[in-house]
Amino acid sequence: MEKVTIYTDGACSGNPGPGGWGAILMYNNIKKEISGASKETTNNIMELTAVIEGLKMLKYPCEVDLYSDSSYVVNAFIQGWIYNWIKNSWKTANKEPVKNKEIWQELYELTKIHKVNFIKVKGHSDNEFNNRCDELARNAITNM
Repeated sequence: MEKVTIYTDGACSGNPGPGGWGAILMYNNIKKEISGASKETTNNIMELTAVIEGLKMLKYPCEVDLYSDSSYVVNAFIQGWIYNWIKNSWKTANKEPVKNKEIWQELYELTKIHKVNFIKVKGHSDNEFNNRCDELARNAITNM
């Protein structure tokens, strides 16, 4: 199985408000940057979208080291929240409907294709690729 590294970030100008996302995919010595924006969204939706769009770029099943500064995204998998949501018919521990359910479902389906290792990075610090993803996301908002 090929090994790929993906960095992702989402940004919002106001929450909700105009939002953008950015991702960098790295395979061997190849680096590809992608980004997009939405007129009315939330920061969490943009964080999820960045991960989904990054994974959707992969043409066949891969082992992915996925770096995100979003605790929301990373903890859903590392702490097993998503598996409990699925088991509980997409309800949280408080019996509330899971927010952004359709987006989570799309991401979950992609994690069944790829072996994804979710890795939390500190946002807005000295990680060059996380900072570049933030820049891609913010530029996407500006250029919308």
